[in-house]
Amino acid sequence: MQRRLIHARIVNPLLGSSDIPLPNYATDGSAAMDLRACLEQPQTLQPGERFPVPTGLALDMRDPGLVAIVASRSGLSLKHGIRVAQGIGVIDADYHGEIRVLLTNDGNVPYDIQPGERIAQLLFQPVIQVDLHLVQQFDTPTQRGEGGFGSTGRL
Repeated sequence: MQRRLIHARIVNPLLGSSDIPLPNYATDGSAAMDLRACLEQPQTLQPGERFPVPTGLALDMRDPGLVAIVASRSGLSLKHGIRVAQGIGVIDADYHGEIRVLLTNDGNVPYDIQPGERIAQLLFQPVIQVDLHLVQQFDTPTQRGEGGFGSTGRL
């Protein structure tokens, strides 16, 4: 496993306190580190509601070849219907502001986000930027072609 140094800045003094630990990897085999709710008091998320939860953390990746991905925690999604609202969050290498996690409640009951609660995961991935070359048609046909949703069958 490769490790890199990423510069981080605490933008809320609650982060790093005894109540709200710094982001960390839960185990040696974890691919993503946990992001925590940097809140002074619980925040209720009503069914169908979205809320940008502050994390108290800002990054300076210093490498346009990296992106930070904010992903849902499976336990929150399964047990309570709480997930990252847009599917995933993308934090570009040149963004230096506080990471906020846009959570939504897909459940049927209100959910109280607790100060310091692990609300999402932060995963770092390499980036490849491309230049699009526009053509009238593609040179190489494929078996799938333009078949879309479900075109390859169910099983």
